[in-house]
Amino acid sequence: MSENDSTESPLDDRGYKVVFMHGFTQDEMGRILKGVKSITEDPGKVAFCMSTENNMDWRIRELIEDVTEEHDYMKKNPPDIKNPEQ
Repeated sequence: MSENDSTESPLDDRGYKVVFMHGFTQDEMGRILKGVKSITEDPGKVAFCMSTENNMDWRIRELIEDVTEEHDYMKKNPPDIKNPEQ
């Protein structure tokens, strides 16, 4: 955080780790997810994201805030993986 930025972001107290991926294949990303989760003390506190046309021009703080907010939402509202076509 810079000296001029005195306000704390909500992400500062969440304790998340964020992995940003760019240029990997789907298979490589799957292996990265598994690998990172296997070496992390609390895998539920690791949020992953990949580059998109939408986020390529974002500031890092914006990206981390967006990813951690989405991660929180998904933890509270997990998809129905039993019937993914519904």
